[in-house]
Amino acid sequence: QVQLVESGGGSVQAGDSLRLSCAASGLTFSSHGMNWFRQAPGKEREFVAAISRSGVTTRYADSVKDRFSISRDNAKNTVYLQMNSLKPEDTAVYYCATGEVFGSRYDYWGQGTQVTVSS
Repeated sequence: QVQLVESGGGSVQAGDSLRLSCAASGLTFSSHGMNWFRQAPGKEREFVAAISRSGVTTRYADSVKDRFSISRDNAKNTVYLQMNSLKPEDTAVYYCATGEVFGSRYDYWGQGTQVTVSS
Protein backbone atom coordinates (compact mmCIF):
# COMPACT_ATOMS: atom_id res chain seq x y z
CA GLN A 1 0.00 0.00 0.00
CA VAL A 2 1.01 3.63 -0.36
CA GLN A 3 3.03 5.06 2.50
CA LEU A 4 4.32 8.59 2.99
CA VAL A 5 6.62 8.98 5.96
CA GLU A 6 7.73 12.43 7.09
CA SER A 7 10.84 13.07 9.16
CA GLY A 8 13.12 15.92 10.17
CA GLY A 9 10.85 17.85 12.49
CA GLY A 10 12.01 19.16 15.83
CA SER A 11 12.23 22.09 18.20
CA VAL A 12 14.31 25.06 17.10
CA GLN A 13 14.80 28.75 17.82
CA ALA A 14 13.47 31.55 15.66
CA GLY A 15 15.82 32.18 12.75
CA ASP A 16 17.01 28.58 12.61
CA SER A 17 16.60 26.16 9.72
CA LEU A 18 15.17 22.67 9.34
CA ARG A 19 14.86 20.28 6.44
CA LEU A 20 11.88 17.98 6.33
CA SER A 21 11.84 14.79 4.29
CA CYS A 22 8.95 12.70 3.04
CA ALA A 23 9.79 9.20 1.85
CA ALA A 24 7.23 7.54 -0.40
CA SER A 25 6.64 3.87 -1.10
CA GLY A 26 3.97 1.77 -2.79
CA LEU A 27 3.50 4.17 -5.70
CA THR A 28 5.31 5.38 -8.81
CA PHE A 29 6.72 8.45 -7.14
CA SER A 30 7.74 10.25 -10.32
CA SER A 31 4.13 10.12 -11.54
CA HIS A 32 2.86 12.25 -8.66
CA GLY A 33 3.09 15.88 -7.84
CA MET A 34 3.89 16.37 -4.17
CA ASN A 35 2.78 18.86 -1.57
CA TRP A 36 3.52 20.02 1.93
CA PHE A 37 0.75 21.19 4.25
CA ARG A 38 0.78 22.22 7.88
CA GLN A 39 -1.67 22.44 10.73
CA ALA A 40 -1.14 24.58 13.79
CA PRO A 41 -3.05 23.95 17.04
CA GLY A 42 -6.61 25.19 16.77
CA LYS A 43 -6.24 26.08 13.10
CA GLU A 44 -7.21 24.48 9.82
CA ARG A 45 -4.68 22.62 7.73
CA GLU A 46 -3.07 24.97 5.22
CA PHE A 47 -1.11 24.60 2.02
CA VAL A 48 2.63 25.30 2.24
CA ALA A 49 4.32 24.23 -1.00
CA ALA A 50 3.96 22.00 -4.04
CA ILE A 51 6.26 20.55 -6.67
CA SER A 52 5.55 18.99 -10.05
CA ARG A 53 6.38 15.43 -11.02
CA SER A 54 9.64 16.45 -12.65
CA GLY A 55 10.50 19.06 -10.06
CA VAL A 56 10.52 21.88 -12.60
CA THR A 57 7.42 23.69 -11.32
CA THR A 58 6.90 24.78 -7.73
CA ARG A 59 4.30 26.80 -5.85
CA TYR A 60 4.38 28.35 -2.40
CA ALA A 61 2.06 29.92 0.09
CA ASP A 62 2.75 33.63 0.44
CA SER A 63 3.58 33.15 4.12
CA VAL A 64 6.61 30.96 3.32
CA LYS A 65 7.74 32.29 -0.03
CA ASP A 66 11.42 33.29 0.01
CA ARG A 67 12.01 31.30 3.21
CA PHE A 68 11.00 27.74 2.30
CA SER A 69 12.11 25.64 -0.66
CA ILE A 70 10.54 22.41 -1.91
CA SER A 71 12.56 19.89 -3.88
CA ARG A 72 12.43 16.22 -4.77
CA ASP A 73 14.70 13.33 -5.63
CA ASN A 74 12.81 10.86 -7.79
CA ALA A 75 15.63 8.34 -7.55
CA LYS A 76 15.12 8.27 -3.78
CA ASN A 77 11.32 8.60 -3.84
CA THR A 78 11.66 11.55 -1.50
CA VAL A 79 10.39 15.11 -1.35
CA TYR A 80 12.03 17.73 0.84
CA LEU A 81 11.06 21.00 2.45
CA GLN A 82 13.97 23.26 3.35
CA MET A 83 12.78 25.78 5.91
CA ASN A 84 14.96 28.80 6.64
CA SER A 85 14.49 31.83 8.85
CA LEU A 86 11.88 29.98 10.88
CA LYS A 87 9.36 32.00 12.86
CA PRO A 88 7.20 31.02 15.85
CA GLU A 89 4.17 31.16 13.56
CA ASP A 90 5.67 28.30 11.54
CA THR A 91 4.99 26.01 14.50
CA ALA A 92 2.73 23.22 13.26
CA VAL A 93 2.50 19.60 12.29
CA TYR A 94 3.78 19.31 8.73
CA TYR A 95 2.30 16.79 6.33
CA CYS A 96 3.26 15.65 2.85
CA ALA A 97 0.61 14.62 0.35
CA THR A 98 0.39 13.56 -3.26
CA GLY A 99 -1.30 15.96 -5.64
CA GLU A 100 -0.61 18.12 -8.67
CA VAL A 101 0.95 21.56 -8.26
CA PHE A 102 -2.20 23.48 -9.19
CA GLY A 103 -4.67 20.77 -8.28
CA SER A 104 -7.04 20.37 -5.38
CA ARG A 105 -7.09 16.62 -4.97
CA TYR A 106 -4.73 15.00 -2.50
CA ASP A 107 -5.03 11.25 -2.49
CA TYR A 108 -2.36 10.13 -0.04
CA TRP A 109 -1.12 11.72 3.17
CA GLY A 110 1.67 11.10 5.62
CA GLN A 111 1.25 11.00 9.37
CA GLY A 112 2.95 14.33 9.95
CA THR A 113 6.04 15.62 11.74
CA GLN A 114 6.02 18.29 14.46
CA VAL A 115 7.92 21.53 14.01
CA THR A 116 8.14 23.84 17.00
CA VAL A 117 9.78 27.26 16.73
CA SER A 118 10.38 29.24 19.89
CA SER A 119 11.17 32.93 20.10
